This record gives sequence, C-alpha cells and structure tokens, in this order.
Amino acid sequence: MTQQWWPSPAKLNLFLYITGQRPNGYHDLQTLFQFVDYGDSLSFNVRDDSAIVLTTPTDGVADEDNLVVRAARLLQAHAGVSQGAEISLQKRIPMGGGLGGGSSNAATVLIALNALWQCGLCDTELAQLGVTLGADVPVFVMGHAAFAEGIGEILQPVEPEEKWYLIAHPGVNIATPLIFGDPELTRNTPKRTVNVLLDTPYANDCEPIARKRFYEVEQLLSWLLEYAPSRLTGTGACVFAEFDTESAARQVLDKMPTWSRGFVAQGVNISPLHLFREVWLRTAGKA
Repeated sequence: MTQQWWPSPAKLNLFLYITGQRPNGYHDLQTLFQFVDYGDSLSFNVRDDSAIVLTTPTDGVADEDNLVVRAARLLQAHAGVSQGAEISLQKRIPMGGGLGGGSSNAATVLIALNALWQCGLCDTELAQLGVTLGADVPVFVMGHAAFAEGIGEILQPVEPEEKWYLIAHPGVNIATPLIFGDPELTRNTPKRTVNVLLDTPYANDCEPIARKRFYEVEQLLSWLLEYAPSRLTGTGACVFAEFDTESAARQVLDKMPTWSRGFVAQGVNISPLHLFREVWLRTAGKA
C-alpha cells in the first residue's frame, strides 16, 4: 500500500486580543483562527506492539517531549489501545513562528490514529484530549475556522473571507512566554461580541511587543505594510500580508528582502486535514 501523508496545516490568527490574565498565569483572549493550504505532513504505520516510534526526530527536542509522540501516547492511553505506530513528519511550518505547527501536528496525530486504530472517538472528544497538550490543539482537531475565547479552547465556527496571504518569517524565533511575560503587554482589551470584532479593523495585541523586542519583526512588518494590510500572527515571529488574489501576493513575494523568507498560501475555512480524512474514510470503506 502506498504510504499516505496526512496534512497538518498552518493557521493564522487574523486578530488576537488579550482580555485578561488568570491567577495561574494563562491569558484570556479573543482570536480568529483560519487555516491555510500550506503545512507539514505526517505518515503513520500501525505496529502490532505498543511502541510509538518517531522516525524523524526534531533537532533539540527529545522524542518524549515532542507533541507528536505525546499526542499518540495520550490517545493510546485514553482509548486503551494495544497497538503502536511508527510516525514520520515532513516539516515545512517554521518553528517558533506563531503558525501553530506543533499543535497542528498533535491534532493530525489524534485524528489519524483515531481512524487507523479504530478508536471511535468523535472530534469533540479528541479536542478535549488535545487541549491538555496545548490551547491551540482543539481548533485543529475541530477543523473549522473559528472565533476562540478562554485560552483559545472555546470555539465558535465562523466563515471569514478566504483571502490570499504572503506569510513571512523574519529569521528569528519568538518563544511565547517571552511575549506573554512582557510587563508592557496589553492585558485588558475589552471583550466584544464576534459580530462586532468581525466588523472592526483587525489587530493583534502581541504585535507591539514583538516589534519592540525584535528588530527583524519591526523591519519586515514595516516593509510589508507598504504593500498590503499586514499583522503578526499569534505571538510571532511570522507576519502576514493579505491580498485578494494569488498573483498580487506572489508579486510582493518576489520582492522580499533577502534576509527573510516567505510563502504564499490561501486562507481556508475547512481544514485540509478534515478534507483528507473524508477521502480516506471513503476509500477505506468506513464512511
């Protein structure tokens, strides 16, 4: 059987507002998640024993700390599965970029192994498992663009415009705790309804901190803003500019500074992972 690669798409935070901080240090937020048609890929081979083997280790990350392995073990324990899996990861999403790569990888593991191991869990159950791995995992598991509240796990499906994006990496990695720990971070943006937010110009409360602390982010955003509306995604370091057409985005990509790198992708409201699963289930005779 031909090896099948399951998609693990990147995401953008089209807006991100921090509305408070909890006693445990976590931040309450309001954000708009949208997937893009670009990301990592994972393949899976089911094992007869219970071993979880990552055949493509990530530099600087122990396998046991890798979200791919942790997600597999979590599902295995929760569902009482005796089988294991060999997992390969093709990485395209920059690490530390605010594109949700690790969370997306974890969600793809949960979705794929739930199918391959025939665990029978629904997406809501998988999302409840996933939030223990990271606040962004549930949106990838549920597979629909969403307005998120809480720490990012309370999701309401929405249908933002599926624009084209030039997504650019300034060549630095930003650790999320660095942004959330900055004393100058805005933590009291008033809560608003999703309808109000969708009709308000989008912004990201983390952006001023990233621009202040990282010269490369400031330089890249300033350059992009000459061409199109542009913002930070998540806590960075990636920034994105939005366009109405692919050709317009590619014209700007061709002019990018040599010290940065980027790619063009379209925003999509249905995750490529879920579209792939539908096809897989049909061809496997399980739909």
